[in-house]
Amino acid sequence: MDFPQIAKQLIEKLGGKENISGVAHCSTRLRLVLNDDSKANKEAIEQIEGVKGQFAVAGQYQIIFGAGTVNKVHAAMTEILGLGDMTKSDIANLSAEKQNFLQRLVKGLADIFVPIIPAIVAGGLLMGLANVFTAQGLFIDGKSLIDAYPNLSDLAAMINTFANAPFVYLPILLAFSASRKFGGNPFLGAALGMLMVHPDLLNGWGFSAASLSGNIPYWDILGFHIEKVGYQGSVLPVLAATWILAKLENTFRKVIPSVLDNLLTPLLALFITGILTFTFVGPITHKLGFLIGDGLTWLYDTTGFIGGAIFGALYAPIVITGMHQTFIAIETQLLADMAHTGGTFIFPIAAMSNVAQGAACLGVMFLIKDAKVRGIALPSGISALLGITEPAMFGVNLKYRYPFIAAMIGSGVSSAFIAFFNAKAQALGAAGLPGIISIKPDSIAVYCIGMLISFVVTFSITLLLGMRAKRKAN
Repeated sequence: MDFPQIAKQLIEKLGGKENISGVAHCSTRLRLVLNDDSKANKEAIEQIEGVKGQFAVAGQYQIIFGAGTVNKVHAAMTEILGLGDMTKSDIANLSAEKQNFLQRLVKGLADIFVPIIPAIVAGGLLMGLANVFTAQGLFIDGKSLIDAYPNLSDLAAMINTFANAPFVYLPILLAFSASRKFGGNPFLGAALGMLMVHPDLLNGWGFSAASLSGNIPYWDILGFHIEKVGYQGSVLPVLAATWILAKLENTFRKVIPSVLDNLLTPLLALFITGILTFTFVGPITHKLGFLIGDGLTWLYDTTGFIGGAIFGALYAPIVITGMHQTFIAIETQLLADMAHTGGTFIFPIAAMSNVAQGAACLGVMFLIKDAKVRGIALPSGISALLGITEPAMFGVNLKYRYPFIAAMIGSGVSSAFIAFFNAKAQALGAAGLPGIISIKPDSIAVYCIGMLISFVVTFSITLLLGMRAKRKAN
C-alpha cells in the first residue's frame, strides 16, 4: 500500500486540510473531527484502498482500516496535515464541542468508567474462578470441589478475597476517575472514596440486615442522627459526592489566597463534601441506585423472553447511537451488588448481538463474490464473533442493510432464549465467544446454546434476504 497516497486521497475526499481539525486512531479506526461532516465524500472514501467502512458518531468521523494499517495511514496523514500527535482523549475533547447534552452525558460516563473496567473485569473473572471451587455439582455430583477436596478451601478463600477487592473498594476507583473527569484533584477524590468505605462504618452490604434489626450505628451531632454506613459497591453516591467535591475544590481555589490554597482548599472541600455525603447525598442516591438496579432486574425477570427479545433486537441500533456506553455504569452497579441482583443480564445479550453481527458479515462473504468485499467481510466477521463489532457493523452490515436486519432478528431470538433461562454474567469482558469465561457457571450451557442460535438464525436469514435482494436486482 502507498500510505502517503492513501492519506492524500483521504484528506481530499474529507473536504481538504481546512476541514480537518483533529486526527487520531485506535486499534482499527482512524478518528477525525471535521469542521463540516457534510463535506466528506462517502462514496469516494469507500473506494480508497484499505478502507473497510466509515461512520459518524458522537462528533467524530471514523474510518475503519484494520489493525496494522490504520497506524500507518495515521502517520502519513499527520505528516501532511502538520497537526502533531493527538490521542483519542484529545479527539474526544475536541469532538465534545459538537455534541448535544445527551451525547456529552454518555461520553462523560464512558470517560469515568472505561478506565476502571480492567479492575472490574479482573475481579469478576477471579470471582468466576472462585465459583469453580464452590459450585455444587459442577464437576462432582452433589458436591463442590472444596467439599471433595477440603485442602483446596484456603486457595478458594484467597481467590475470593482477591475477587472481592475491586468491588469492596469500588468507590475509591470511581472517585479517582470521576474527580479527574470533573476537573478536581483525583487524589482528593480517592480520599473521599476511602472515606466512603472506611472500616469504622457499617459495611454497606450489611445495611439491609441492620435496618431490619434496628441496629444501624449513627453519629449524634447537635441533635442530628447521621447514619454511619459505608458505600461499598455503590456507584451513584460516589459520582454525586465526587461531583460536589470537584465543584467545591475549584470554587475554593478561586476565592482562597494562594498562600493558603494548599492548606484550606482540600480541608474544606473534603470536610464539607463528607458532611453532605453522609447526611443527604449518600442516603438519597444510594436508595436511587438500588431502585434503578432493582427496577432493571425486575424488568428483566418479569418480561422474560419478551423483554430479552426486544433488548437483543435493539442492542445493535443502540450501539450505533453510542448510548451503549451508559450500560457500563449500570453493569458495574449490578455486578457490585451481585448477591442481590445475581449478576448482569446486559453482557450476555450484548454477546448475542455481537455474534449475530459476525454471522451476518460471514453470510455476506458467502453471497457476494466481489474480492474486496469478501476480504473485508471475513476478518470483520471473525472479529465480531470475538467481541469487536465495528468493522462488521459499519463496514459491511449497515452498508448492505439486509445483514443488519438479519442480525437484529438473530440477536432478538437468541436473547429471548437466554432471557427465558435467566442467563447472567458475573464479570465484564469480550462480549462474544471469549465471553464464556465471564458467565456464571450455571448459565454457561444456556450462553453457548444462545450463541449457536444467534449464529445459525442470523446466518440463515442473511442468506435468504441476500438471495431475495439478488433476485430483485436482476
